[in-house]
Amino acid sequence: MKEVADLLKIARGRMSIWAVIGAFLFMIVQVVSNLNLPSLTSNIINNGVAKGDIDYIWKIGFEMIGFALLSILAAIGNVFLASRTSPALGQRLRSDIYKQVIHFSNDEFDQIETSSLITRTTNDVVQIQNVAMMALRMMIMAPIMLIGASFLAYTKNHELTLIFVVVLPILAIFIGIVMYFAVPLFRAMQTKTDRINLIFREGLTGVRVIRAFRQDHFEQQRFEAANVDYTKNAVKVYSIMAAMFPIMTLMMSATNIGITWFGGKLIASQSMPVGNLVAFMTYAMQILMSFMMLSMVFVFIPRAQASAVRIREVLALKNTIQDPDQPTPVAKPAGDNELTFHQVDYRYRHAERLALKNIDFQIKSGQTLAIIGGTGSGKSTLINLIPRFYDVEQGAVAVNGVDVRQTSQHDLHQEIAFVPQKALLFSGTVRDNMRYGNPNATDDEIWHALAIAQSQDFIAAMPGQLDAHVEQGGSNFSGGQRQRLAIARALVKDASIYVFDDSFSALDFETDAKLRQALREDPRIQQRIVVIVAQRISTVADADLILVLDNGELVGQGTHAALKADNAVYQEIMSSQLREGDGQNA
Repeated sequence: MKEVADLLKIARGRMSIWAVIGAFLFMIVQVVSNLNLPSLTSNIINNGVAKGDIDYIWKIGFEMIGFALLSILAAIGNVFLASRTSPALGQRLRSDIYKQVIHFSNDEFDQIETSSLITRTTNDVVQIQNVAMMALRMMIMAPIMLIGASFLAYTKNHELTLIFVVVLPILAIFIGIVMYFAVPLFRAMQTKTDRINLIFREGLTGVRVIRAFRQDHFEQQRFEAANVDYTKNAVKVYSIMAAMFPIMTLMMSATNIGITWFGGKLIASQSMPVGNLVAFMTYAMQILMSFMMLSMVFVFIPRAQASAVRIREVLALKNTIQDPDQPTPVAKPAGDNELTFHQVDYRYRHAERLALKNIDFQIKSGQTLAIIGGTGSGKSTLINLIPRFYDVEQGAVAVNGVDVRQTSQHDLHQEIAFVPQKALLFSGTVRDNMRYGNPNATDDEIWHALAIAQSQDFIAAMPGQLDAHVEQGGSNFSGGQRQRLAIARALVKDASIYVFDDSFSALDFETDAKLRQALREDPRIQQRIVVIVAQRISTVADADLILVLDNGELVGQGTHAALKADNAVYQEIMSSQLREGDGQNA
């Protein structure tokens, strides 16, 4: 019952109640028509053939044709509604999952792997969709036919129905054994599908790394192991399921033999007409087939229930980042824009120690904030707090005097243009990508942003220019070109704060310097706040305020000159880069 309850919760509100009722009514008509046919056959034999009444045979024959046509029409109606309703359920489920996932904060993405989300949106939804189709067909038909055929078989001869007292318990025991072994294996298949998707996705996204380290064979073995594991599980479960059909055939044949044997004796003693025996045998087949359909339903329901649980886990996952009931708008002030961190602490979910501790600073319009530190010092974590990808544990992050937790995420993100560490472009055209943050941007505005980002030359040289095609992920551009296009996309947006998360790492020193100079000289950017995360001293040297992070703590803040004079961590970073030639412009 729990399995059915889980599936009903998933289906509630996502399936048309009228379509379900219509499918149910059509199925009742189909089953009633099918149940009438054996009785009519019995009447033809008993009252027509036995008595030589041709007119009666024609009359009942036409009735049988009428019921057969009615059954066909009802079946068409049921299949039509079922085939429309179950894909619609899948479509709504996929849509709901996507809407839920697209609003997840980084915390939620940390809880469920991307490969698992893909499996849940595809394979798991298909399982629910298939069971919905099965429910509107077999799950409705089987119990009605089982009850109806049993009753009509009893009316034909109650003595012969004792055969089912023996056959059905044996069949039930066998089906119970099959379900006991098959259901856990069906559930395991979903987890194993996750594993295959994970390895396959890693192989595709990391193919260059795999080839560079000549790990092709290792990755093939890794995928092969997951694939073989899934295959063994599938072979085992479907081998168990395959045993049902010969057993069912055996039981049906044995039942027919028993009915024929005992029925023959009843006919010989004139206790039963021949037509009734023929009808009883047909009803017996309908009873056994109904029982088999029910067993199939109860075998596949647990697999769908496992999928339903996984889908509900995503749909029920509460977003830790919630808008307040009465959000405060982030109004652009008449004076300066302002970004403030006030004694901010942050800890990742289930982490023992703080990722950021006591971060406190303020920056205003026309100023550039730079953040530098070693790997794992908390630079990206800090800037992820600005657009509220995470919520602080203590303290406050404020934009234009408004705590980011007191405004809506929509309003907050309107004021922020963000360039992530990994430059991601979407398939389409260059123009489509540039308008991602500002759908109303003109071509002149796009070219201006491209010029600042040092992307104008290579875009102008491409066939189609702004209409040039962009492959998925921007794979038809180099790493540096993708970074510059991602920067240009952010610059097209008219925001109060521009955040660059280590977005100059793939640029050479000359391009890096030209880009930062163009940012400083642009009249619009001069009235905004620029936040730069970088590894190179040369990138942050001309910032108005530099934050130096070490193990999540703010160990220094000030200008390049001040930090160069008295900050040990900054001096160590600078010294290491000078030795390597990276800090020559500092």
